[in-house]
Amino acid sequence: MTQVRAFLAIDSDEDLKPKINKIIKEFKKIDTRIKYVELANLHLTLKFFGDIDTNGLDVLKKAISNVVSDFEPFSIKVKGCGAFPNTSHIKVIWVGIEDDAIIRDLHDKLDKEFTRLGFDKDRKFSTHLTIGRMKTAKNKKQVKEVIEEFEEFEIGEMNVDRIILKKSTLTPSGPIYEDMEIFEL
Repeated sequence: MTQVRAFLAIDSDEDLKPKINKIIKEFKKIDTRIKYVELANLHLTLKFFGDIDTNGLDVLKKAISNVVSDFEPFSIKVKGCGAFPNTSHIKVIWVGIEDDAIIRDLHDKLDKEFTRLGFDKDRKFSTHLTIGRMKTAKNKKQVKEVIEEFEEFEIGEMNVDRIILKKSTLTPSGPIYEDMEIFEL
């Protein structure tokens, strides 16, 4: 039995990366330990599957295709910066998505299919792009100040015309993502 670590995602638009990088550069000025997501890997996760049996990939791909066939390409607005679980206890630093009703609808319909296939239902779905993970509380106050500075920062519009089933290979220098299947909207 062969397994693959997989997730379903919407890749970030290239046009947004310079403004997202502007935010990341501000965090890099702070003496703290944040593990940043490489700009090439920026994405919105629709579903993290974890390790799945490759024998079940065809069934999974068919379920994704069935849901995606009901959706047309759409635009989203990427705006602001925040933290999970909150700015008092920062673990994940992210940029947000405004007007996310279509993404939420897409996620909910996909999650219903995935639950039917035996995957756990998502407890709480949040539309965001992770830009970094904070590894220490060192200089948390300064990190919080940068988050607040970019809380309403306009990053830009992004067209969503596909979702991608990705393979994630963990390495000491960070994850390597490979597209396994692209589903056009």
